[in-house]
Order: sequence, then C-alpha cells, then structure tokens
Amino acid sequence: MILVTGVSGALGGSILRGLRAHGGLETAGGSRAGDGGAGGVRLVDFDRPGTLPGAFAGVDVLVFVSAGYAEDDVVLARHGAVVRAAAEAGVRHVVYTSLAGSGDPLSIALAHRWTEARLAEAPFEVTVLRNGLYAELLADLALAGTAGDVLAAPLADGAMPVVARDDLADVAVRVAAETQADLAAGRPRRHAGRTYELEGGTALGGADLAALLTEALGRPFGYRPVPLAEARAALGASGLEPYQVGHTLSLFSAAGAGLMRPRGGDLRAFLDVPRPAARVVAARLASAR
Repeated sequence: MILVTGVSGALGGSILRGLRAHGGLETAGGSRAGDGGAGGVRLVDFDRPGTLPGAFAGVDVLVFVSAGYAEDDVVLARHGAVVRAAAEAGVRHVVYTSLAGSGDPLSIALAHRWTEARLAEAPFEVTVLRNGLYAELLADLALAGTAGDVLAAPLADGAMPVVARDDLADVAVRVAAETQADLAAGRPRRHAGRTYELEGGTALGGADLAALLTEALGRPFGYRPVPLAEARAALGASGLEPYQVGHTLSLFSAAGAGLMRPRGGDLRAFLDVPRPAARVVAARLASAR
C-alpha cells in the first residue's frame, strides 16, 4: 500500500490523484484533518507524533511530502518524527520530496539536507526526489511585485530555474508506483538508494517575468530591480510570517547574485516532454487577471 502525506496541499494532492488514476494500486492520503479512513485519507499530523505510527501501519511505500511551512526547528522536529514513526511502523520504502541542488544557497535547503541525512540512517530503503522551485511560485512572486505597469523585484540581472509542479507530481507517481510493483514482485527496487535532481532547464529573471506579464495581461510591463532592503520592507508589511520573509529574501538574494543556474538533471529521464516553465508561469499570470 502507498500512503501520500500532505494531500491537502497542491503537490501531495496531485500525487495522490495521479496514483489513483494509475489503477491497480492500493493508496491512501494523509492530512492533518483525516476522515477516519472512510475516504482513504488517514490522520497524519506531523505536529502530533502520536498519530504517525498508526497512520503508517501496513504501508509499504510512504511518499513523504516535506512540511516546510514553519521555522526550521519546527520542520526538523516534524521530519524527525516522520522518520522515526516510519521505522517503527515497518514502512519498507520512503520517497521524499526534497530540494534541487541548485537550491543549496537557499535558507530552505537546511531542513531538506538534514532530513536526507536522517533518512540515510533509517532501516528502510529511500528515494530522494530533489524538486526544483515551482514555476507557479515564481508567478505568484511576480504578481506580488507588480504595481501599475511595473514589476519591481530584487532579482538584479539574475534568474532562477523553475519547473511545473505537475511534472514533479508525475515523477513522484511513477517512482512510487514502480517501487510498489517491485515490492509486490519480490524483485530489487529500481529506485532504491537513488537521488534524482528534478529541476527545470529554464531560468527566468525579472525581464522575463515582465515580458510574460505583458503577454498574459495584454498591456506592456517593465521591470525595475529593487534593493533587498526595499523588498524586506514590502514583505514585512504584506502579512507574511517572519520565517516566510526570511526564506523569500534568501531566494531573491541567491537568484540576484546569479547562484541559481540550471544544472540539468533527471527530469527528462522520467518525462519525454516536460511542461515549458514559461508557459506555466504565463498561464498562472493570466488566471489571476
């Protein structure tokens, strides 16, 4: 049986739907709400470790969608609890959604690399999916920085590689399904011990986003680079949590410094034609019109 955590979120929900559409697989979702199992969604609350061993009972493959929406110490506590509970429950294989290597300069990388290390010490097999930044996230950042006909962002002349979230979900579905099939057949698991770099081959910067805004909204937009101090003030006034402000500034800083260049990777080994990141961004911008 395959259990996917975080199914109330966009990535986890897409993975679960993909697995259920796959056919012939016993699946369940995990969320903080749960439904008592009636709808195939178990109570999986990372902040209540006591819910985890029972939720993981009978699970062969755990698709562990990272829970990064908190301060680092909270995320580490959550992820450590998941690893311990999976070992206690006898889970046979964990597929973890991590962060691409191009994201190493980012503050969010700390929790992911810590979790990878804990998983490497665990008694079960592991596959690490090092996911690139979502194209959808970049579109949201562009919208937040748009005023009038100008996109203001602290990206200087830098850019960041992004990938369609649905592509990442498709890879997770394939890896989890093939792992379950290998377990059922009693053969060696083809994805055991593997780390896959899943980032887009396209990097988009401020001028690119302004051009996509022009296309999506049907009027001309310009790009104005802004200092990080100005971005910090704007983010602080936006209602974001302090940790969200810090992580967002880390992203802007690394991209603006030119440290987030595409490195290639394994995406095309799973997908013949990845969704073009620029088209995903444009569609998101158009939908917010």
